[in-house]
Order: sequence, then structure tokens, then C-alpha cells
Amino acid sequence: MTLAPVGAVTVYDRDHVSIYVRLLDAEAVGAPWREVAEVVLGLGAEVDQATVRDIYKSHLARAHWLVDGGYKDLLSLPER
Repeated sequence: MTLAPVGAVTVYDRDHVSIYVRLLDAEAVGAPWREVAEVVLGLGAEVDQATVRDIYKSHLARAHWLVDGGYKDLLSLPER
């Protein structure tokens, strides 16, 4: 897994909506970020923890961005 995209909504966002929702749910209940990164993002101890945190934070930030209005453009993405 890589960092989440920035800027305009992408196909990546559409494909990862369920991950974004799971991240927001985990944040709402105060789940530890390392546990969330492992369970939701599939990033375990074998990955450098600074990289894991960056990936986690970028996806969580993207989830918040989508909730705050970015979701409006999801429907305009081309079909697969």
C-alpha cells in the first residue's frame, strides 16, 4: 500500500472507500493506529513503522477530506 492520493478524487479513492470508512470508524472508537494499520491497511511489523504511520495518516486524512466534501466528485469518475 502507498500513500493516499491528494487533490481531485481519483479511481483509487473509489476503490478504497470501504477502507476510508473503516479508518473513520476506528478513529471514532479510539482504536490504536498501529492496530488499525495492521488490520485495515494490512501493514504489519515487517514494514518500517515510520512508513506505516505515514500511510495510515495519509489515508485517514483522505477519508476526512472525502467526508468534508470530496465525496461529491466520486460519482463523476468513469466506470470500470
